[in-house]
Amino acid sequence: MLAFDSTWQVLGLLGGIVALRVAVPRVRVLRRQRGAILEFVDSGLVAVVLVFCILRPFVIQAFYIPSGSMLPTLQINDRILVNKFVYYFREPEFGDIVVFRAPPGASNIKKDFIKRVVGVPGDRIAVYGGSLYRNGQRQQEPYIKEPHLYTFPPGGGEFVVPEDTVLVFGDNRNDSNDGHKWGPLPRENVLGKAFCIFWPPPHIRVVR
Repeated sequence: MLAFDSTWQVLGLLGGIVALRVAVPRVRVLRRQRGAILEFVDSGLVAVVLVFCILRPFVIQAFYIPSGSMLPTLQINDRILVNKFVYYFREPEFGDIVVFRAPPGASNIKKDFIKRVVGVPGDRIAVYGGSLYRNGQRQQEPYIKEPHLYTFPPGGGEFVVPEDTVLVFGDNRNDSNDGHKWGPLPRENVLGKAFCIFWPPPHIRVVR
């Protein structure tokens, strides 16, 4: 099934619609229905341009969840909508669920991850005794699957989140390829904020 994730797929779709737009007026048997068909094709062309050239790159994009790293908040194969516009006006905040380009330490191939922000620039983060501490305060995290089974940073103490980065963990803290393994995420890698599940129907809800 085509996901239209590549530029070539989108260009192919646009090219097909344009070719149809050119061909319809030349088909004699469609003379009576020509106006309605052209109106339909033109509407499709406008919709494709709007979605793939404006909405998807800059405003909203759909993603699917391929793993259990965000359980129980997000289930495997959930489809979510991501707001790509919000971070033009503000920075990621503690607790935001963000989609981002995986850094080299997380994956050796180009792919997108989804995790929760647990630290922003200047925050002092520590994990011990099964809990997350932010700036010395134990955090209540009802959304995580289970208490942490690791210590962070590995040698103890506190990790200070550098400028122009965020620290991200999966809600399934003990089974997640996240910042406790590979460190802070460059801010420029953040693509947007997840805000709702739209599929499957029983899972539809706003995510927090």
